[in-house]
Amino acid sequence: MTADFLLELRSEEIPARMQAGARADLEKLFVKELAAAGLKAGAITVWSTPRRLALIARDLPLATQAVREEVKGPRASAPPQALEGFLRKTGLTREQLTERDGVLFAITEKPGRATKDVLTQAIPAIVRAFPWPKSQRWGAASFSPESLRWVRPLSGIIAILGDEAIDLEVGGVHSGTVTRGHRFHHSGDVTITGAGDYAAKLRDAFVIVDHAEREAIVRDKAHAAAQEAGLVLVDDEGLVVENAGLTEWPQPLLGRFDEAFLEVPPEVIQLTARVNQKYFICRDAAGNLANAFVCTANIAATDGGAAIVAGNRKVLAARLSDARFFWEQDKKVPLARQAEKLVRITFHEKLGTVADKVARVADLAEWLAREGVVPGADPVLARQAAELCKADLVTDMVGEFPELQGLMGGYYARAEGLPDAVADAIRDHYKPVGQGDDVPTAPVSVCVALADKLDTIVCFFYEGMVPTGSKDPFALRRSALGVLEIIKRNEIRLNLVEFSAKALGKFEGKRTGRDLLRVVNEYLTAREGVGLTVDAGEIEAINKATLGNALDDQTVEELIQERVVPAVAAIMVFFADRLKVQQREAGVRHDLIDAVFALGGESDLVRLLARVSALQAFVGTEDGVNLLAGYKRAANILKKEGTATAGAKGEGVVPPTGEEDPLVLVDDPLFKDIAAEFAHGQPGLPYAPEPAEAALMAALAQAAPKVEAAVRQEAFTTAMAALASLRAPIDAFFDTVTVNDADAEKRTNRLALLDQFRAAVHKVADFSRIEG
Repeated sequence: MTADFLLELRSEEIPARMQAGARADLEKLFVKELAAAGLKAGAITVWSTPRRLALIARDLPLATQAVREEVKGPRASAPPQALEGFLRKTGLTREQLTERDGVLFAITEKPGRATKDVLTQAIPAIVRAFPWPKSQRWGAASFSPESLRWVRPLSGIIAILGDEAIDLEVGGVHSGTVTRGHRFHHSGDVTITGAGDYAAKLRDAFVIVDHAEREAIVRDKAHAAAQEAGLVLVDDEGLVVENAGLTEWPQPLLGRFDEAFLEVPPEVIQLTARVNQKYFICRDAAGNLANAFVCTANIAATDGGAAIVAGNRKVLAARLSDARFFWEQDKKVPLARQAEKLVRITFHEKLGTVADKVARVADLAEWLAREGVVPGADPVLARQAAELCKADLVTDMVGEFPELQGLMGGYYARAEGLPDAVADAIRDHYKPVGQGDDVPTAPVSVCVALADKLDTIVCFFYEGMVPTGSKDPFALRRSALGVLEIIKRNEIRLNLVEFSAKALGKFEGKRTGRDLLRVVNEYLTAREGVGLTVDAGEIEAINKATLGNALDDQTVEELIQERVVPAVAAIMVFFADRLKVQQREAGVRHDLIDAVFALGGESDLVRLLARVSALQAFVGTEDGVNLLAGYKRAANILKKEGTATAGAKGEGVVPPTGEEDPLVLVDDPLFKDIAAEFAHGQPGLPYAPEPAEAALMAALAQAAPKVEAAVRQEAFTTAMAALASLRAPIDAFFDTVTVNDADAEKRTNRLALLDQFRAAVHKVADFSRIEG
């Protein structure tokens, strides 16, 4: 037999932000306690209001099943020590053991328990183990650290199984069948007889216990109130949930505020109404902010809510007056003067002040514009925007509403009469801040946004403060994804190795006065083949700043080898990982990104993604699958024989074959004459190559230059087509030619031929990294 179980935990007001988590925790803990007793409910429903958590478990068995446990022990003839250990483990005597086929067994039978008894113990355990983010003790018992903790003082418990009340006590609170209705609309007790009438009786007492129903009321009536006034409600699902969590009988009401406040930026009004007062805002038919708000009352007022609206209007007016004061006062100080105060703000103890960061970002943004990395960007405007991008951090408005940083800087720049490109760049330089956020596309905005994010990533990596596991205190992963989105959306041809090294040179040079940029340039040119553009004026300025304290080149080069180069390498690995995360959602295989990165020297993400896209299309074709198999076979043979070229990696060993079937798969007419020539002997070879061997030589002679030229021109689809031409010759080669021939000259030449094949494939990607 089964019955429905009702649990209500009533308390003072539960913060709206905690209610969703509390519902999930209550269900989790309840299911855990049931499972420990061998019980399972048919379905579980959990509700919340500001003053109660409620759980209904449907079709709960009225008793647990009897359990018979059998534990195998030692043989009956085992030494006494073994028997004594088994008896201690089971808590039985020798006479209580059962012997079967010479083996002893401990058999215990546990009778079923009444579910009522299980719940009597389970509910107190759930309440005491409840993981509230914040909780409190109260009353005289609170002097003891062992006293009950709850989010707010717990005042009542209802526990009813079927129609039978369960008697239990937690922290001095005894269970019963009585609850309370709405604080203002209903006085007196509400007696509950079971799960069946719980919601209905509370509704009669002006309490809608189902949070989802209250959310729907807030959402629908708020929209209706705005529509009735000829306005459009600005959707805000977070506010819907919060208002539903603040009320048990929600009544959305529309009010108006003074139109004079509309001179304040609309985002300020919305944030003031939302954060401080939990109000919705409205727009007119043209999409402009209207002088209207929707508040949510917790009572059905007899005057239609007029007094409630009037009171809320006064409170909102006071808040908006403060915002208008901040707006007017901040506009009196030019952003350039505000920026001077940034020296007082520490960005990070190892990275200097915000003013130091701004100086670096300005240099980098100007460089991105001057070098044409961001087409169409004015270097002067890029530097100006970067120098002012953090100035709003010291304004009164951002001090009150930190969420508006950047946005307010854009408003102040426009009010000051600065160019629109500068104002837009200041406004947008934090973007994108998350998935789905707008991505800057204006050239100056792109320069500042890229410079700001990359400077943050580079400097933190240089100082060894990198994300680890789930910890990313400086949001470097989010910054990296923002960089990738900007580069991809705007097709920015940025060499990340060069830019990272340049940023590190500026950071170390400005911080210590070392002439690091010049040495970075020389060192990376020699070591990596990547040159950094550093003009003479920059070097001269840094030399003057050193005041004779610059280190010698050898010492600085040691610094670069020990810190700069490892930091740049770590940054590239970091971006590769972030790129895989980002592209996985777009359906791009992570192993293909690995295959392209493994070639080295690929730090242009636009080019890399174009190559990966072409590679993914190719490996999905029959030619691609077969060529990959041929590549891996060749790589395994070369690995076994110890023939290696850069980037060659293989796994496993594939034995050589020697079937005779000359040129069975080589049917490309382009190879006909060349294959015939090789079939009669190739100049320089001490033997006449077999037909398939000659055909592969000819195919490589044709394909390798085509692949190289296509990659150089970034025509990656053409490069894949050239690789596809190798599919038939390599298949025929493996079908008909014995690579490990007894003749050493033949074996050496054929291994070299496979090495050439692998090298040709590696012009596109390291196929050893490709799965399949």
